[in-house]
Amino acid sequence: MNKDQVKGTAKDIGGKVQEAVGKATNSPSTQAKGLANQAEGKVQKNVGDVKEVVKDSKI
Repeated sequence: MNKDQVKGTAKDIGGKVQEAVGKATNSPSTQAKGLANQAEGKVQKNVGDVKEVVKDSKI
């Protein structure tokens, strides 16, 4: 596991929390920011996944 995978997962989880807070407080902008953070986190995690595959294939 590399730093992109960890940071991406953390950002995704944080985005889910932020989205839930936005729903609870009826704040569309907070919900949107949470969804954006989730998307960004998923992309970063996928980048980390690709790095791991490349690293593992260089055996």
